[in-house]
Amino acid sequence: MELWTTLEYVAWGLSALIGVAIVADWLKTDATYDDAVLMSSREGELEALTEQHAQSGGHHG
Repeated sequence: MELWTTLEYVAWGLSALIGVAIVADWLKTDATYDDAVLMSSREGELEALTEQHAQSGGHHG
C-alpha cells in the first residue's frame, strides 16, 4: 500500500509543478505582449480573405 501512497504524492507534486509552469507562462506572456496583440484575431482575417476569394470564383488547380 505504501507504493500507491508514494505514487499519489508524486502525482500531486507533478500536478503542482505543471500548475506553477502554467501560471509562470501566463505571467510571462502577459508581460511580453500587449493586450491588443493577444486579443487580435489573425485567424478571423484569414478566414474572411478565404471566403472573399471563394465568392469571387477563384480556385486552385
